[in-house]
Amino acid sequence: MPLEEQDSPVSAEEERIRRLLKLRENREEKERTLLANLKSRRAELAELLESCSDHWGYEDPIYRFYHQSFKVFRLQAMTEKIVASLRDLLPEQPLNDWFLQIVAEGTGRSFTQETNADWLRQTRPMIEAFFHTRCMLEMAVRYGNLEAPPETLPSGWAAFLYLFNLR
Repeated sequence: MPLEEQDSPVSAEEERIRRLLKLRENREEKERTLLANLKSRRAELAELLESCSDHWGYEDPIYRFYHQSFKVFRLQAMTEKIVASLRDLLPEQPLNDWFLQIVAEGTGRSFTQETNADWLRQTRPMIEAFFHTRCMLEMAVRYGNLEAPPETLPSGWAAFLYLFNLR
């Protein structure tokens, strides 16, 4: 067997390992950048979390959903604001596809007579999108004080990393 053919499988495996190490290095660098951006914007993110956790930003919209009030539609603006703030933390990194699908299904909606006829199907995606975005915002604030990316990942930090496709 020629020498090149004997070395090929080992070289291919070494190349695969090199690519995986490079990918891991890039992820770790992005995670450090994300953490630095969280630290620098923590106060702003905490203020946003507070505004979507108070009576008018949290309790009232959920009540409006069950009350079948058109005012639940206002929740879309908060959802979009949260997404924009999260996206700005690592703008060069695409957000998780499932997260974006949930947000797309729960935003960009208008109140119509059809909405009244099929309230739950029309409005539940808005609540779901809000809950997901608010949860990610809460994780950003909660873990924004980490000194470095942790070796053992808390579930909330791991979920937050999934938002940026870093897990």
